[in-house]
Amino acid sequence: PTEFSNRTFYRHNENVTLMRTTPDENQRLGAEIARKVNQSTGPVSVAIPLKGVSMIDGPDGDFYDPQANEALFTAIEAGLDERVPLAKMDAFINDNEFATHCANELIRLMRTTT
Repeated sequence: PTEFSNRTFYRHNENVTLMRTTPDENQRLGAEIARKVNQSTGPVSVAIPLKGVSMIDGPDGDFYDPQANEALFTAIEAGLDERVPLAKMDAFINDNEFATHCANELIRLMRTTT
């Protein structure tokens, strides 16, 4: 659509094309993520990969936009209840360090429900 003509697109494959979110959109997404996490009635935590949330939003990626990511991360942190643990990690979402943290956190949270 014409309204998105100035946006950044990434053609993932023949059937899927992605559109980069703006800082304003990411602020709203972050607030919504925090709102939904806060509604959890069970154990919950949030982990944020500060270097990027996808393979294509790193410094060499088509969707690289530090301001958009910062808007997302700031809104999540600002919106989370104090009871929700938050881990901000200097890693990409696909880094082993981030994956290991998330796996260990999942195991910890599962153990708190037994």
